[in-house]
Amino acid sequence: MPRRRIGFWYRFAAVLCKPPLVVLLKRDWRGMENIPAEGGFITAVNHNSHIDPFAYGHFQYNTGRVPRFLAKSGLFDKGFIGAAMRGTGQIPVYRESTDALSAFRAAIDAVERGECVAFYPEGTLTRDPDGWPMTGKTGAARVALQTKCPVIPVAQWGANELLPPYARKPSLLPRKTSRVLAGPPVDLDRFYDREMTPELLKEATEAIMAAVTCQLEHIRGEKAPETPYDPRRERAEQRRRTYAQRRENRSQERARGGRPTAREEGLST
Repeated sequence: MPRRRIGFWYRFAAVLCKPPLVVLLKRDWRGMENIPAEGGFITAVNHNSHIDPFAYGHFQYNTGRVPRFLAKSGLFDKGFIGAAMRGTGQIPVYRESTDALSAFRAAIDAVERGECVAFYPEGTLTRDPDGWPMTGKTGAARVALQTKCPVIPVAQWGANELLPPYARKPSLLPRKTSRVLAGPPVDLDRFYDREMTPELLKEATEAIMAAVTCQLEHIRGEKAPETPYDPRRERAEQRRRTYAQRRENRSQERARGGRPTAREEGLST
C-alpha cells in the first residue's frame, strides 16, 4: 500500500519546530534504512523527556514516513494545538471512558491504510533512575499481532539531557546531541495466529521492549539492567515497606506501653 502524503499541517508543523530543534540539538541519527519505504508499520520508542516526541518526530519526518502519535484526547480540543493535532492525523486516546478502545481501533485503521503509528509502550516518562526503558503496556503488541505489520524498535537519547524528566528548565549549554537509532523489525512470528491472551500479549510486549532496550544499549555503549524497572512492582514494594514500617512503629509503641502517634502510624509526614 502506498504511503500517505505528508500534507499541509505536517509541513507547517515542521516549519515551526525544525529550526529550534536544529539550533538546540546536534544530530546523530542512524538506522533510517530500517524504516519501511511503503506500507503500514509501527514504531516503538522509549520515552525519557517531555520534548523527545519532537526530537524523535524530527528524525521520523526526515525519513519521509511521518508518524501518527497516540496523544491525550484533551489536546485535540485546545484551539490551534487541537487543529494541528487533527490536521496532522494524530490519534486521540480517551482514558477511563467508553471511548477508551477507539485509539486501538484508530491505530489499526491507520496501519491498514499504510501509515506509521508511533507508540510509547511505557505509557509515560521512564521512572528508571538511570533512564532505561521500563516495562511496556500491551497496546503496540495488540496492534502488531492484529495487523501483522512490521514493528520498528527506536531508541533515543539526548533530549533528556536538554530537558531531564520532570525538570522545569532546559540545560542549553553545552549543546546536546539527539541520538536516534532505528533497529530492524522485531521478530514476532512466533506470536501470530495464536489466541490473544494476556500472557501472549505480555510476551510480545517484552520482546518489543527488549528490542528497544537493545538499541538504547548501542547508543549509550553500556548494558541495561537485567530486569526492567516495573512501576507496578515498585508501588507494591513501596506499600509493603510502608506497611512493615507501620507494624514496626506499633510494636515499638506497645513495647513502651503507650499508643502510637499519628506520625508513627504513617498518618502524617
